[in-house]
Amino acid sequence: MLKKISDFLGGVPATLVGGCFLALSFALPRLGVEWPVDPAWLTVVISGVPLLYLAVWRIRYNPGISKISSALLITVAMLAAIAVGDLFAAGEVAFIMAIGGILEDMTANRAKKGLKKLVALAPTQGRRIRDGKEERIAAEEIRRDDILRILPGETVPVDGTVVSGETSVDQSVMTGESLPVDKAVGDSVFCGTVNRFGAIDIRATKVGEDSSLQKLIRMVQEAENKKAPMARIADKSASWLVPAALLIAVVTWLATKDVVRAVTVLVVFCPCALVLATPTAIMAAVGQATKHGVIIKSGEALERMGKVDTIAFDKTGTLTYGRLEVSDLLSFEESVSEDALLALAASAEAKSEHPLGKAIVARARERGAVIGEAERFSMEAGKGVSAEVGGKRLFCGNEKYLAENGVELSERVKTELSRLRAQGKASVLIAEKERCIGLIALSDTLRPEAKAMIARLEAMRTRTVLLTGDNERAARHFAEKAGIREVRAELLPEEKVESIVRLRAENRSVCMIGDGVNDAPALKTADVGVAMGSMGSDIAVEAADIALMSDDLSNIPYLKRLSNATVNTIKLSITLSMCINFLAVGLSVLGILNPTTGALVHNAGSCFVVLIAALLYDRKFT
Repeated sequence: MLKKISDFLGGVPATLVGGCFLALSFALPRLGVEWPVDPAWLTVVISGVPLLYLAVWRIRYNPGISKISSALLITVAMLAAIAVGDLFAAGEVAFIMAIGGILEDMTANRAKKGLKKLVALAPTQGRRIRDGKEERIAAEEIRRDDILRILPGETVPVDGTVVSGETSVDQSVMTGESLPVDKAVGDSVFCGTVNRFGAIDIRATKVGEDSSLQKLIRMVQEAENKKAPMARIADKSASWLVPAALLIAVVTWLATKDVVRAVTVLVVFCPCALVLATPTAIMAAVGQATKHGVIIKSGEALERMGKVDTIAFDKTGTLTYGRLEVSDLLSFEESVSEDALLALAASAEAKSEHPLGKAIVARARERGAVIGEAERFSMEAGKGVSAEVGGKRLFCGNEKYLAENGVELSERVKTELSRLRAQGKASVLIAEKERCIGLIALSDTLRPEAKAMIARLEAMRTRTVLLTGDNERAARHFAEKAGIREVRAELLPEEKVESIVRLRAENRSVCMIGDGVNDAPALKTADVGVAMGSMGSDIAVEAADIALMSDDLSNIPYLKRLSNATVNTIKLSITLSMCINFLAVGLSVLGILNPTTGALVHNAGSCFVVLIAALLYDRKFT
């Protein structure tokens, strides 16, 4: 009951009402208007009760020195001001504290929808094969060693091993790989991944809470719970502010025999400017970042970003665009030009649903190639396609597929394949009857701003690391192009988390930048998580502390500089406010200030803090 009352009085509407009554308390006596009751009483009740509740709650429940908080000091000052009859001073310190709390809560309020969306990915049903019959059952009824059938387009309900059939599986939810992965008998498949083409039967190996997707969900949940909120600066200072204020007030009272001076000391010693320093600077910085398409969800993220010295990047969809494009056209026949090779391959692949085939067709249309009608089209999942185009029997696929159809590869073809694989590219061989006539390589594309962005981070003495689920060769190829020297490839989500944990164990402050569902646990585990907001998954965006809505990597150095400036602004504001407070304490001891004038001087420090923070909004950081 008390908690509900405190929350209501600490809300924005009630606090604004309290501010109005505080203004009336200051203005009415100067206008010669008398009220039977000082309006500041309402401010004291509205803003003071939540303060008193918080101070008492912390004394009762917080451990050790954390029992002493800024709320306790301001409560003591408020009660002392009431005791000497200066209600305006009591209402003023309580009101500023309430405003600071509201601002801090506004900047720290973070959406937590990501976990719900991740849970929604979990399959709810599976096809179990028992005694030769197929039956649909709930996912929770699946047991280890059950045989399950996965049809094209269906989601794998548990972890398992393929026992029959061949297919290609979209594993991006787990590894972030841009290409479907070919699966045959003996290969493993993961819960939550999508079967793209052929039907397969699998034997369940990990079910229920042991499955890969459920582990992914638990990792996000645990990382969220382990990331403790940063303590407020005012509360960190309270352990010495409260004893110092009380000591000076008592000494002043004993030395001058004037209780008003002692109360004034308590009023001006209140850390209201400290309370305002962080949220006002952060709100200005958040507004500044929004103009550049950077969404910052909490003040803690900005504070942590200012301390980051290591940035880990995902590859697919982060450093790269995450979409396949034709990168190389190689003809092995003098009579077949590159354009003719592309037209033949696109004609054969026109009916294919495979991403490689779609990319080839897209490039052919982009170049204005004539795509012929394919007859006798057939596709073998995970291998390739065959079709008859203009009287020519064509085979498009990998080496295994061509070998099965009687096509032998020359040394030149093998050499080119090895070279392209070393660059992390996917290759489609094109054969006519028994000879290979050409090769088309496809690759993800590095974002054009990536290399300059990495160079700017290196100039800022920030370590960069590539963490990716993609294969080693592709990872090293793109890392070299971007200028990243440290690479960790072929990582599952839990291995990305382990890499982040190891970096933090080296006393590093780590920022993780990613875009996929598989990046969510690492985004949560890192000190700061940054998601590619435009192309990234909703779950990654929700799991992150910061989102780049324009997907512009050049905003990363900007974000680092903005964070550094925000932290420096907070430190400057605190230093200035403390100097004003100490000067006001001296004037209070000398009797020059009384509780009301002390509250006004003390309020001037709060105004300076707000003005300094506002300067952040229009500063140039690019």
